[in-house]
Amino acid sequence: MKIYTAFVATLASLVGLFASGEWKTLEGEMHMFSPGKVSYVMTVLWTAISWQIASVGVVGLIFVVSSLFSNVISTLALPIIPVFAVIFFHDKMDGIKIIAMLIAIWGFISYGYQLYVDDKKSRKTSSSVEENS
Repeated sequence: MKIYTAFVATLASLVGLFASGEWKTLEGEMHMFSPGKVSYVMTVLWTAISWQIASVGVVGLIFVVSSLFSNVISTLALPIIPVFAVIFFHDKMDGIKIIAMLIAIWGFISYGYQLYVDDKKSRKTSSSVEENS
C-alpha cells in the first residue's frame, strides 16, 4: 500500500512541476545553490532516499510492533528534524521553525500525558472490577 501511495504522490508532484512551468527554473536553482551543482543533486537525491527509508521504517514498525508505537516515533521525530537541518545543512533557525518545533514538542508531551492518564484510568477501573468480583 505504501508503494502505491508514494507512486501517486510522485506522479502528482511531477504533473504539478510540469504544469506550473517550475521545471524551467530547476537548472537556475541548481546553479544558484552555493555549495555547487553536485551538492544540489546529492542533497535532493539523499533527501528522497532518506524519506523512502523513513516511510518503510514506519510501516515496518506498524507490522512488527504496533501502529501506536509507530505514531509515537513519528511524533518524536518531528521536532528533531529541524535540529538536524541546522546541524548538518547549516540552515538558519528562525522564529517560525522555533514555534513549529515547540508545537511539535508540546504535541508529543500531550500525547504521552494522555497515554499516562488513560493507563492510570484503566488500571483504576480494572482494580475496582477485581475488587467487586
